[in-house]
Amino acid sequence: MKIEEKAPAAAATSASDVQGVDAAKKKSFLSRWYARPLISGSAVLAFLAAWQYVGTSGIVNPLFTGYPTGIVSEGIQWFTEGTGWQDLLVTVYELSFGFGIAILLGIPLGILMGWYRPLNWSLQPFVDFMYVTPRIALLPLIIIWFGIGSDSKILLVFLSSLFPVLISTYAGVRTTDNSLLQVARSFEASDFQVFRTIVVPGCVPAIFTGLRLGLGRALVGVVVGQMFAANAGVGYMIRVAGNTFQTNLLLAGVFLMACAGIIGTIVIEKLGSYFDKWRPDYKG
Repeated sequence: MKIEEKAPAAAATSASDVQGVDAAKKKSFLSRWYARPLISGSAVLAFLAAWQYVGTSGIVNPLFTGYPTGIVSEGIQWFTEGTGWQDLLVTVYELSFGFGIAILLGIPLGILMGWYRPLNWSLQPFVDFMYVTPRIALLPLIIIWFGIGSDSKILLVFLSSLFPVLISTYAGVRTTDNSLLQVARSFEASDFQVFRTIVVPGCVPAIFTGLRLGLGRALVGVVVGQMFAANAGVGYMIRVAGNTFQTNLLLAGVFLMACAGIIGTIVIEKLGSYFDKWRPDYKG
């Protein structure tokens, strides 16, 4: 009887040991540095392979979906035989100029609005109105003012990206640690010293969050502006490709703008990590 009682217990112990070994192997794989890129890359490759098969096998008309090799081919032809470089340079110019002005104005204005209540009370109605107003609805008026040249797209990019940057910066200032401000005031620090050592470093995460949001709005602004009021640019090419049923070329322009957004987001995140050491609570 004792031997029969020990057998199930030994079997259960053996099964639990096997499960523990399997769990340890699984955990060790997921903790490897290559686990995430391997899994993510495999998922992307599987999606592209399925897309390629659907687009070329006749299951779905490629006019509706396009397919990866066709997108790459059309994109290369656009740059080598078409106006790809000109369209890209125009888009980069309008995007960087409008977004740059939004940064230069949005961050200081957000800090000032967050710190000085009278200024905040004066500007808040206008900021709220412009933030909730669809900037695309202003495009006809912007075209009347500035025509279909680069100025109209720069203004649309500026209006699209300004308010995410401004509002995020304002929120960062308003959430500054009050105990740090009290310590600074107890040592009779001036407003400039408080700005330089506490307020600006403390709202760095909020500022870079606003920059990421603003970049997305800026990309939408420049593409939409070029689609409706331009004779050059990636957005203009997307509109022409759509009107002429060139699905692969259209998607090449879409993927180009998506890649630009990803690269811009990575750059902003790297800059945010660098400036994060300015924060008063930074521990290295």
